[in-house]
Amino acid sequence: MEKKITTSDYPLLSVQNLQSDYAGPFSFDLAQGECIAILGTSGSGKSVLLRMIADLEPNSGDVFLNGVSRSSWSAPEWRHQVIYQAAEPAWWESTAGKHFSIKDQNTVLELLSRLNLSRELLEVDINRLSTGERQRLALVRSLVNQPKILLLDEPTSALDQASIQAVEALLSEELHKGLGIVLVTHSTELAKRLSHRIFRIEQGGFVSL
Repeated sequence: MEKKITTSDYPLLSVQNLQSDYAGPFSFDLAQGECIAILGTSGSGKSVLLRMIADLEPNSGDVFLNGVSRSSWSAPEWRHQVIYQAAEPAWWESTAGKHFSIKDQNTVLELLSRLNLSRELLEVDINRLSTGERQRLALVRSLVNQPKILLLDEPTSALDQASIQAVEALLSEELHKGLGIVLVTHSTELAKRLSHRIFRIEQGGFVSL
């Protein structure tokens, strides 16, 4: 699918001088329907950046969503619109199915099918699922919430090639619908296929590739 970016009066996401004791400062804008990929060595601050954007890590600077400062939102409201998905996501219920409401059932089943997951996995104890199954179920959980921004930390690190292709196809469709994605990955190939721009973190800051 052709990569498409939608322009408006404000960037969908604007990160301005965001930094912590471990990384930064970072500044960039993300348009509606755009994916930015971030590469870098382990420990360079890639995950810290995503967590700072989601306000899950102490930070200074500011982040704007459609021109509205993060400080204007309550923490739950912000994290509903700007969802951070860790490489090994946390689960607070015993099964994935307990994380979804009845009203979302049709959407959940459609997403499961797109990601080559059976509906029976919703009732399996989380700890009995493979890392790859949990990664894809977490993506379902994220997309069901219909966020404006998805912050993805190594979303395909535990997947086989067929599952990677399924994830890429689904994310490409979501980008086409207007979702903004900031993607952290060690895979240059994934970054080239999915993203519109690629950055590498070096010495705490961005280098454009």
